[in-house]
Amino acid sequence: MEHADITERFIAAVYPRAEIAVIAGSTARGERTATSDIDLLLIGDALFDDEAQLSAAATHAFEGEIFEVFAYRPEGFADWADRGIRQHRPVIVHMLVEGLPIRVSPSLDSLRAHWSAVLSAGPTLDASESAFRRYVITDLLDDLRDATDPLEQRVVSAMLFERIAELMLLAGGRWIGTGKWLPRRLRDLSRERAELLSAPLLAGDLSTFAERVEAELSRAGGRVQAGFVR
Repeated sequence: MEHADITERFIAAVYPRAEIAVIAGSTARGERTATSDIDLLLIGDALFDDEAQLSAAATHAFEGEIFEVFAYRPEGFADWADRGIRQHRPVIVHMLVEGLPIRVSPSLDSLRAHWSAVLSAGPTLDASESAFRRYVITDLLDDLRDATDPLEQRVVSAMLFERIAELMLLAGGRWIGTGKWLPRRLRDLSRERAELLSAPLLAGDLSTFAERVEAELSRAGGRVQAGFVR
């Protein structure tokens, strides 16, 4: 791999006790751009000098590259991976399962097998969370239809896109994402539904956008408003 050598030098210099190292993100996929960094997952029993430290997320500059490092002792990784699963956005689990290992230990195969099964099972959206998410979307949808200030319209519509896209994904048994990953995951769920939702938003047709949001909200269980207790 093109960036394996520099990554090994970085690990040797900064995290020499790493037992598992996995390159993830655009570097692993061969999709780097001019501003791409190197996403790096590290796991090791003796990774940190402080024995009480279980995790660290840090950005490093090294030999002209930027490394976004997610470093964990095994118990720290398990804790943060579980948090990501509960929040429906298991970033480091995706890194472990989908990235390219450049340092391996005997535990890597079992870790990847376990967390791959968790990813494949998908998220669970219970009735309480579904109701809360639909309540938030209902409120934002009414705010958008009432808004007359152009800036308020843009801000609310952006928030509304995020919330309805997350609901669409979770209702479809898919993990959510932030930033660029949200539209990517939405298109993976259904390119047709993603286009129906996004086209009027991109065109500035907020009335049609609101109608499309309403349709997706109905598909997921409908509006939640009067009588809702949170």
